[in-house]
Amino acid sequence: MDLLTLDLAIFLLATFAAALIAGLAGFAFGLVAAAAWLHILTPLQTASLIIAFGLIVQGVAVWKLRHALQWSRLWPFLAGGMLGVPIGAAVLGWANPDYMRAGVGVLLILYAIYAFARPTMKPVLSGGAPTDAGVGMLNGILGGATGLAGIIVTVWCGLRGWPKDAQRAVFQPIGVATFAMSAAVLGFNGAADADTIRLFLIGLPILLAGTWLGLRLYGRVDEAQFRKLVLGLLLASGVALILSLRPTGSVPWSAR
Repeated sequence: MDLLTLDLAIFLLATFAAALIAGLAGFAFGLVAAAAWLHILTPLQTASLIIAFGLIVQGVAVWKLRHALQWSRLWPFLAGGMLGVPIGAAVLGWANPDYMRAGVGVLLILYAIYAFARPTMKPVLSGGAPTDAGVGMLNGILGGATGLAGIIVTVWCGLRGWPKDAQRAVFQPIGVATFAMSAAVLGFNGAADADTIRLFLIGLPILLAGTWLGLRLYGRVDEAQFRKLVLGLLLASGVALILSLRPTGSVPWSAR
């Protein structure tokens, strides 16, 4: 990427927008960023920067919400994720991750539409730690195979009916852990080249600014508004996942 072209402006704008949304809602950084980055960066650069920036965005937010962290609530998801991420990485050897993305996209769309239509959904109170661990494992499998580090846990926290701080104090640490485990299991495959490192350093101040603004806006959102925001982003994420699928044999824009 020529650092004095329109591509750089697109990169920085997408970085800011993704960090703003992730700071406000607690997730969707990768989906928002990739929508623009894949047109100007290689898929490997995009994946590497999503992991690196995602760890920072989620880490800052977790620190801000540290008062709401509860280890007794977190550990089942973490334990399940530790089992799930290696399985997800292994799935890459024989399964097409596009199929997983398509399935998740459809489920997100159906769930968001149903939740919007039934605003008084009864919270899921049964299952306890074993069920949470199972959700964490599914989340880890999806994260290891596709890079979607916290989507399943985000949906589950909403179904549990927890307050917004309690939800973010679960799905954001899980997102950080899943990103970290995915990076450790999959490795960067030589992605940390000079261009990628340079883009990381250039985008870092913009990333922090977007995260800061998103967290400031989050403080002004009440429970009902947060629920609608999360559902709206889940719906948009589902649509984005479906639209991101390419016909077999097509060439990615970044490779043209």
